[in-house]
Amino acid sequence: MVGFGPADVPPSAAVKFVGAGAAACIADLLTFPLDTAKVRLQIQGESNTASSVRYRGVFGTIVTMVRTEGPQSLYSGLVAGLQRQMSFASVRIGLYDSVKQFYTRGSDHVGIGSRLLAGCTTGAMAVAFAQPTDVVKVRFQAQAMSGEHARRYCGTIDAYKTIGREEGIRGLWKGTMPNIARNAIVNCTELVTYDFIKDLLLKSTPLTDNLPCHFASAFGAGLCTTVIASPVDVVKTRYMNSAPGRYSSVLVCATAMMTKEGPLSFYKGFMPSFLRLGTWNVVMFVTYEQLKRAMMAANHSYVASL
Repeated sequence: MVGFGPADVPPSAAVKFVGAGAAACIADLLTFPLDTAKVRLQIQGESNTASSVRYRGVFGTIVTMVRTEGPQSLYSGLVAGLQRQMSFASVRIGLYDSVKQFYTRGSDHVGIGSRLLAGCTTGAMAVAFAQPTDVVKVRFQAQAMSGEHARRYCGTIDAYKTIGREEGIRGLWKGTMPNIARNAIVNCTELVTYDFIKDLLLKSTPLTDNLPCHFASAFGAGLCTTVIASPVDVVKTRYMNSAPGRYSSVLVCATAMMTKEGPLSFYKGFMPSFLRLGTWNVVMFVTYEQLKRAMMAANHSYVASL
C-alpha cells in the first residue's frame, strides 16, 4: 500500500478514528511481549510482587518468562490490551487532528501551543474511556503464571468482575490521575513530536509524505516519548498493580519508590519501554498512514463508481 498517492479528499474524522484504533491493535499484537517485559521490570522490587523470579534486562525477562511460565505468558492481558487500544488510540490519535483544528479555528497555521493543547485534551479523553481496560491489562501482565503462585484472575471478564466486586468501581478506575498525567505527557510528546518531525522532514529534506518519512518521524517520537514519560509510567504501573491499601495515593507510591529504591527506580524497564514504544510508534504510525490512504482510496473508488 506504500505506493498509494494522496487522496483528493482529506481523511475524515471517522476514517482517522477507525484507522487509529486498527493500527494501534496491529502494533500491540507485534509489541505486546515487550510491554509485558516492561511491566515485570517496573514492578520488580516491590515487596508484594508475587513472583520471586529475578528479571535481568528486556530479553532476559522474556527468556525467563518463557522458561518459567511458558510462551503464552508474554501475551497475558492481550485481550484487555486490544480493548484498550480500540477505545484508547481511536480517541487520542484518531481525534487529534480534529481537536487541533478546533483549537486553531481552522487556521492553516498550527503553533506548538495548539498541538500541545490538542495532545493533552485527547490524551485525557482517552483515559476517561479506557481506564478499566488499562487496569486489567496491567494486572494480567504483572501476575506470574507459574504453578507455584495462585493466579489472581482466570480471564478478562473475570478480572473486570473480580476487581469490581473486591475493590469497587474505584478499583477499575485505579490510577486514573497518574494515567491522565502519563497520557497527557505521552500524547503530547508522541503526537506533537511526530507532527513536528514530519513537518520538518517534508519542508527541509527531499523526503515526501511516504514510508521513509513516516518511519523516521515515528522512531524519533518513540525515543522522545520514552525519555520523558518513563518516570510517570513506572509510578502508574506500580500504583495500578498494588494491593488495596498499599499506597494511599500516587504521591505516596512515588515517595516510597524514591526512598526505598532510589531515583533510578523511576527508569526501571527503560530499555523495554524504548524498544516497545519505538517499535510500537513505527508500526502504528506507518500502518495508520497507510490505512488512511487505503480507506480514502477505497471510498474515492466507491464514490466514482456511483
